[in-house]
Amino acid sequence: MSKIAPGRRRKGPPAVGFVSLGCPKALVDSERILTRLRAEGYEIKGSYKGADLVVVNTCGFIDSAVEESLDAIGEALAENGRVIVTGCLGVRNDPGGDNLVHSVHPKVLAVTGPHDTDGVLRAVHEHLPQPHDAFADLVPPAGLKLTPRHYAYLKISEGCNHRCTFCIIPAMRGDLVSRPVGEVMREAEALVRQGVRELLVISQDTSAYGVDLRYKMDFVGGRPVRTRMTELVKELGALGIWVRLHYVYPYPHVDEVLPLMAEGKVLPYLDVPFQHAHPAVLKRMKRPAAGEANLERIRAWRAICPELTIRSTFIAGFPGETEAEFASLLDFLGEAQLDRVGCFAYSPVEGAAANELPDPVPDEIREERRGRLMQLQEAISTRRLARKQGSVQRVLVDECGPRGAIGRSSADAPEIDGVVHIAADARLTVGEFHDVLVEGTDAHDLHGRLA
Repeated sequence: MSKIAPGRRRKGPPAVGFVSLGCPKALVDSERILTRLRAEGYEIKGSYKGADLVVVNTCGFIDSAVEESLDAIGEALAENGRVIVTGCLGVRNDPGGDNLVHSVHPKVLAVTGPHDTDGVLRAVHEHLPQPHDAFADLVPPAGLKLTPRHYAYLKISEGCNHRCTFCIIPAMRGDLVSRPVGEVMREAEALVRQGVRELLVISQDTSAYGVDLRYKMDFVGGRPVRTRMTELVKELGALGIWVRLHYVYPYPHVDEVLPLMAEGKVLPYLDVPFQHAHPAVLKRMKRPAAGEANLERIRAWRAICPELTIRSTFIAGFPGETEAEFASLLDFLGEAQLDRVGCFAYSPVEGAAANELPDPVPDEIREERRGRLMQLQEAISTRRLARKQGSVQRVLVDECGPRGAIGRSSADAPEIDGVVHIAADARLTVGEFHDVLVEGTDAHDLHGRLA
């Protein structure tokens, strides 16, 4: 990548380089910014070369993400010299109370916070004037996407009403703001028309969708529909594509979507962020649904939809966690038999209430517990995947090469779950569904050939 001197003039439309970091929610923010820039006539660059300035969309939730974001900003400054920063890191302060980005990188042109598309556009306009002629016809109806053509993230709300003690997302992104169901469906329909075969529904709390609007009535195709999770899932299920639900808290009304999964309307997949299983730890975490009988709920879900895949994340070594409390989490995993699990050793986040809790767990014990949990889960995952030996799975192909293809079954979300390795076959096509005979399994993946 080559450095462009500040103020350098170039032929053609002004060009903006873009760096996107963080979670799928940040990715959707990036897509919205890129769509607006492209609609206004800016050229979008995937590298520093040829860019008049660079926008860096950051993550600022945990320390490792902060470091990655600060490093990316530094690289953009070194390679280009003209940098606008947006995203969660933009609202983080240093210990002295000053903006962290400005403190570390005082040469950045501007800093905005998360989901502030208008703020980013104002900063771009100030430092790189808008072209006279817009090229709206160059922008797809559903906007520009950073994912492969055949799948896309569908963000249904911003912010969160919960105040989990380990999390600072509400401080960065605000309280829950749900998008009206008609607006969400218009975006979903446009994505399907563009060739998307899988929609991944995301938010901070998908189960709470519409609560802030009091489940206000909106219109989908001229029909009245409530802005509520169950109604939205029903509408998405009628699109004839894969619909995958993420960040679903285990509230009782979630039970309403299980029949839709059993009927094949939406994927039999739930991403449920349990985080822990012991009541005392959940209370210290201030987790929503902490009092729910989650084992009973999981059994009920699987009774309705036996093919259901459940993925979750957990925190090991939360402040005050005793060995007995951690053991109860392992017991929960043994009982729940979850399909996909991620685990993090607790990491203090600046500004989080959990930092003030007594009895912090030493680093080495946090890591040791994380390792034990993942060792147990690997054995569980191995057994659960082994049940698919000899079955035929519907697979969406993500990559093709001379040695075969990589795809995903209904049990596999991109980037976070396992994959299906498929033996080379001329019929394999990226972005298409194929039936695959499973001939082998391991702790994470399936291996097979076209059926």
